[in-house]
Amino acid sequence: MLNVNKYVDINTLDKEAKKDYIDRHSAFIEVEKEVAKGEMLTVTVRVGDEYPHPDDFDHYISYVQLYNGQTLLAQANFEPGAVFGNGGKGNLRVTFNIMANKNLNLTAMAYCTKHGLWESDTVKVVVK
Repeated sequence: MLNVNKYVDINTLDKEAKKDYIDRHSAFIEVEKEVAKGEMLTVTVRVGDEYPHPDDFDHYISYVQLYNGQTLLAQANFEPGAVFGNGGKGNLRVTFNIMANKNLNLTAMAYCTKHGLWESDTVKVVVK
């Protein structure tokens, strides 16, 4: 079973290396918190914030998943070097469009081939 890592507020950490490690692997959800029923909802998942993640042959983000509770809504898969070029770095962004028919509890997962699975905070979306 994979170990699931979660973001902690990097401002509470003393060591720069630990801030870098946590930040560049963590998934963050960007979405409107309210949407009309039946409308298409745009959800962007960003991996990393202040620190870029490498895109090397042996160290890259392999996939990003979007869940509503326990239900997998979408997944994007990546090959090494596909996003920033082999040896490049950056903050991966993936946009999913989903139909909003009921309230959502969205969670994103990002898998780093070297440092495992990282889970975002849950974001609630109200459907009116």
